[in-house]
Amino acid sequence: MIINHPLLGPRDSSEFVYLGDANLINRPNWQEDSALEHFVDYGYLRDNIAGVHRELWFHEYGDRSWLVVTRDTVSHEITEVRLASDVAIKEGR
Repeated sequence: MIINHPLLGPRDSSEFVYLGDANLINRPNWQEDSALEHFVDYGYLRDNIAGVHRELWFHEYGDRSWLVVTRDTVSHEITEVRLASDVAIKEGR
C-alpha cells in the first residue's frame, strides 16, 4: 500500500506504523466531573469499521510525522492523507 505523504510524496506503508482510530486526537478533558468515564471509553472502546475510516499513522522510518489517513478498510483505497497537526488545528484541538 502506498501512502501519499503530504510533505514527502508517495511512500510505502512499511515506513509507517498504524496507530488506530484518528478519533484519538479528540482527547477528553481531564478536568470534567465525568473524566474517568470518558477516559475509559477513550482508552478501550473502538469501532471496527468496514468501510471508510480515518486512521492515525506514524512515519517511523521517515520524518516521524503523524498523519490522518482516510482509508476504505475493505478495499484499502486511500482517499485523503493529512498531517495530524493540521487536522487537530482545524478541529480546534
